[in-house]
Amino acid sequence: MADEELVSLDGVVGGALSEAQVRGIIVQIDLDIMNLLRDGKLAAMKYDVGGDGPSGDRGSNLKALIEARGHYERLLEGMGCWVVTSSHES
Repeated sequence: MADEELVSLDGVVGGALSEAQVRGIIVQIDLDIMNLLRDGKLAAMKYDVGGDGPSGDRGSNLKALIEARGHYERLLEGMGCWVVTSSHES
């Protein structure tokens, strides 16, 4: 059953993401953006994955990644954070 594709999200449950998970997602998105940019073909042209595999538009994929990153940044900002400072007197 684990190898079957989902056809709907009915019955899928999960908890809230932790700060560490959100930061990990952002790092993965950054890596995906860098790999897309490093390929050197950012022009809005189709690219093919594996011959008969899916194709996509690099510009659209970059836009989607940037939008997803923004979503997770806002989620992270909404979690709040602690700012710890120390003062050393001489």
